[in-house]
Amino acid sequence: MTIDTIMQSIVESPLAVSIAEDPVLFPWLELAHVLAITIVFGSILLVDLRLMGLAARDYPIARLSKAVVPVTWVAFLFAAATGSLLFISNAVTYYGNVYFRAKILLMLCAGLNMAIFHVWTWRNVSQWDESPRVPTAVRFAGVISALLWVAIIVCGRWIGFTMAPF
Repeated sequence: MTIDTIMQSIVESPLAVSIAEDPVLFPWLELAHVLAITIVFGSILLVDLRLMGLAARDYPIARLSKAVVPVTWVAFLFAAATGSLLFISNAVTYYGNVYFRAKILLMLCAGLNMAIFHVWTWRNVSQWDESPRVPTAVRFAGVISALLWVAIIVCGRWIGFTMAPF
């Protein structure tokens, strides 16, 4: 079974057909996806700006993360669910879109950046948590995260500009 066959099978599934053929459902899913991504980006940017030392410098990073990250995860799961539903409605075309592939690759890179940060840098958070000036590795992780998420959003927006209509 080839990837093209798999994508075609996804597009032909009853759920995918329902989404693709309903004149109201797809736009509502798209709206929900954009709202969820907005919350994801806003909450991540808040933490990233603090990691860079550009915002909330008098607020401990651990406390900020504890308050914001759960919201980020809920919004991310919602964005992933709505994005998956949008994807299945036209999987063949989305899969072939360079901006869709770039978006997925960039999200994997953002996840890798987060994992590296938590494994190697976060473990010493007690040493720099309340400092307005954080270590270079912390600032670097924040910059990389913010840049990746801007690129993810740009790619996501360009998906719509480069796809042929249904």
